[in-house]
Amino acid sequence: MARFSTSRAGFRHSLDVQLRVLGALFMRETLTRYGRHNLGFLWLFVEPMIFTLGVTALWTATKSVHGSDLPIVAFALTGYSSVLLWRNMPGRCIGALWNNLALMYHRNIKVLDIYLARILLEFGGATMSFATLGTMFILLGILEPPQDILQVAAGWLLIAWFGGAMAIWLGALSHESEIVDKLWHPASYLLFPLSGSAFLVAVLPRAAQEVVLYIPVVHGIEFIREGWFGIRARAVYDLGYLIPFNLVVSVLAMLTVRRVSAHVVPE
Repeated sequence: MARFSTSRAGFRHSLDVQLRVLGALFMRETLTRYGRHNLGFLWLFVEPMIFTLGVTALWTATKSVHGSDLPIVAFALTGYSSVLLWRNMPGRCIGALWNNLALMYHRNIKVLDIYLARILLEFGGATMSFATLGTMFILLGILEPPQDILQVAAGWLLIAWFGGAMAIWLGALSHESEIVDKLWHPASYLLFPLSGSAFLVAVLPRAAQEVVLYIPVVHGIEFIREGWFGIRARAVYDLGYLIPFNLVVSVLAMLTVRRVSAHVVPE
């Protein structure tokens, strides 16, 4: 019993230290990126909100067609908010360790903490933007409330898991090779129109469906749209593909971080 109590106390102490480290790195990253002036911390979710509103306004003004009877506002909100969630995480983590090597002198700060702080910042900004815009559109009568909010939340977390796992893996790989940074930017631009943000899988030809369904994030966006719009979304997805993919990338990310951590040299 005494040994169990000691182990539990040790775990609580380690957890407390870990949370304080992540909290400090989160605030440091927030202040570094947004500063204390003008809107400051509010830019965390105002920035993605402006982007989503801009896309929504552009689609509405041009009367864009997306192959369904879903409102343009609803389509843009669920699609482009999801893109901001998964695409920004790797972009912020690639090269992050090189810029924070001095922090490695602190024994409680690990390589993984650098990536987690940035991932949490991106997740928080995109989530607050998505929730704020969704609530605003619902209150204005532009958008109907989600039919299954738990499914929407689950889909959002699955996309965040995908983005976070990719961010940690690519971030760690980028510390070993600069080519990762060179390849990710064009790859992310190519994935953007194929991610399902601007189309429904159901309206594509059968051959095209088979191709885009190899892209994991498509399943997450389709899952979110089904949770929000029900059968109107005509969602096509397979969580049996998305979840194992996320698990594999997560394992690869942890193995790569472990390898990089063993050789990182503080500056």
